[in-house]
Amino acid sequence: MQEKTKKLITAVAILIGTVIGAGVLGMPYVAAKSGFIVLLGYLLIFGSLILWTTLCFGEVLLRTKGPHHLTGIAYRYLGRKGKTIMFYLMGISVFSSLIAYMIGVGESISFIIFGNSEGMVAFGALFGFFMSYLLWGGISSLKKFEKIGVGMILIMIFLIVILFYDKIDTQNLQTFNPVYILLPFGVVMFSLVEFYSLPSIRNVLTGSEKLLKKAIFIGMAIPIIFYVIFNFIVVGYAGENTPEVSTLELGPIFIILGIITMFTSYLSLGTALERSYMLDFEDKKKRAWFKATIIPIVVFLLLQFFEFFSFVTVISAGGVIAGGLITIMILIIHQKAKKEGNRKPEYEVGKHRMTKAIVSLLFLMGIVLELGSIFGI
Repeated sequence: MQEKTKKLITAVAILIGTVIGAGVLGMPYVAAKSGFIVLLGYLLIFGSLILWTTLCFGEVLLRTKGPHHLTGIAYRYLGRKGKTIMFYLMGISVFSSLIAYMIGVGESISFIIFGNSEGMVAFGALFGFFMSYLLWGGISSLKKFEKIGVGMILIMIFLIVILFYDKIDTQNLQTFNPVYILLPFGVVMFSLVEFYSLPSIRNVLTGSEKLLKKAIFIGMAIPIIFYVIFNFIVVGYAGENTPEVSTLELGPIFIILGIITMFTSYLSLGTALERSYMLDFEDKKKRAWFKATIIPIVVFLLLQFFEFFSFVTVISAGGVIAGGLITIMILIIHQKAKKEGNRKPEYEVGKHRMTKAIVSLLFLMGIVLELGSIFGI
């Protein structure tokens, strides 16, 4: 296999593995509530807009010399205040995602072994420490295990299609409930927004930067197709009985699929956070690894004393609210990078100010909706 092909496969695997995560757990529930067609519309519309935004960030990376992560990019184009804001937003977003994955995997393993979620804390912490061990390997672990994880995800979804396709009731896919038409908003946003692994992908493609655009297209298209197929199967099979955390109630194969998707996302986000500490804050390897892997486990354990912090609230606070603000900042950075970048990019995205305004308004709407949902407004 040619070196460029290997790089492209690795880059695509990293992006797929990061995008497909905890959204798998909750998306079928909101699809069953609002209607499969409603979710399909969200995936296609939001998928297109988020793909475009991801391409914008890819162009920013190509316009900027040297290795940088989100905080370094923010400092380059928005100054010290921009770096500080991005640091806190990225920290909230990534930390909340890692904690959510510990909750999700902990509940999943406990459910497989005990039939309930009573062992969630212990299994979640063990999962966190296991991932810390893998993350010590840095980007080499990311390249190796992300391809394995993504391969397993594709095999699992293929098996699910074979096992459940003849059990689908098409009537379950034709329901529509306008009362819940906004329900998929936050879940879809959380499930598709992905900027954190792009600097690592940019690093993987060193010397083959022309492949970045193709990697983004493929790496974003496959998760959208995956979500469509997965929700088609689950909602078609379970209908109105689709549980809030879908994988826990639909059998071991769904639970294992959920665990694998969270494993790949955890690995990619943990690597991104560690490299951000090393590249943008000049931390040594041990210090960056400790901050990116051990501290989230400590926070996860501390949060068990607060009933308010459930799986859903953790995802909402970090994935949607912080992620939405990061998206808006990236669109601002893209405008500035057009003028202030110090490298000729391998591809360009048009300015499209109207599209940027629409995306920003949609994400602001999502943030307001999530805040209202969290605080019961």
